[in-house]
Amino acid sequence: MSNALKEYLVSVQNNVEKALDSRLPRASILPVKLHQAMRYSALDGGKRMRPMLTYCTGKLLEIPDEILDGPACAVELIHVYSLIHDDLPAMDDDDLRRGKATCHIAFDEATAILTGDALQALAFEILANDPTINIDPNQRLKMITTLTKASGSVGMVGGQAIDLESVGTKLTLPELENMHIHKTGALIRASVNMAALAKPDLDPVIAKKLDHYAKCIGLSFQVKDDILDEESDTATLGKTQGKDQDNNKPTYPALLGLSGAKEKAHELHEQAIDCLSSFGSEANLLRDLSLYIIQRNH
Repeated sequence: MSNALKEYLVSVQNNVEKALDSRLPRASILPVKLHQAMRYSALDGGKRMRPMLTYCTGKLLEIPDEILDGPACAVELIHVYSLIHDDLPAMDDDDLRRGKATCHIAFDEATAILTGDALQALAFEILANDPTINIDPNQRLKMITTLTKASGSVGMVGGQAIDLESVGTKLTLPELENMHIHKTGALIRASVNMAALAKPDLDPVIAKKLDHYAKCIGLSFQVKDDILDEESDTATLGKTQGKDQDNNKPTYPALLGLSGAKEKAHELHEQAIDCLSSFGSEANLLRDLSLYIIQRNH
């Protein structure tokens, strides 16, 4: 990771923590247990990769950070809700996430379900009402639509459904990519596209290039996750290592082998970089982020 990206990532993580803290209900407000669980799950953890993409895209397009605080929080809250539900016994049945007990272990299963529901609702409340999103109402509506589609049956939730249906089966490469374009890639694309929507006069050609960049890194992110599930360890990952293999889930290493999966991640990185070829140094954060995604160790 470049020094510039490292410093910026730390600043984004700190900013997102503060922004989420100010937008989440206080733990003392009724229902106390639910609000405690929401704060437990959303605060103090995670790479904040999706908000990072929102802010990095904003830097490229010269959009003030304060306009993007709301969209960055919204996409992170959707991501956290998805993790809570993914970890439930009916889904992946995991007990460790971001280095601490999963929500249903720390609280209980019913509270975890409600926590995910509440975080999802809060994400859209922020996009609809947050006064810091100082943009044209039509663009705000487009942001809401973008995150709605990315979150639902034609996006993340649909990808999770395909994932559950694919346990114990051997998918083709196009089938595996289709699953992850939905499950992982949809929110990553929304992270970039919502920032682009904050600039209403953006050239459609540039918007399309940024969307394709996001599609590429969304896939490379999942490829690297699959590699780490085999090569890393639980302490480093902050979640149970080897879970996908134990559950007989289709993964890139299972289909392509470890070396083939690493080559695939590199190819996707090169495609992402190519999408930014028309930009100068102002796109370096996005370039560095793509490289970081395939070189990270957790």
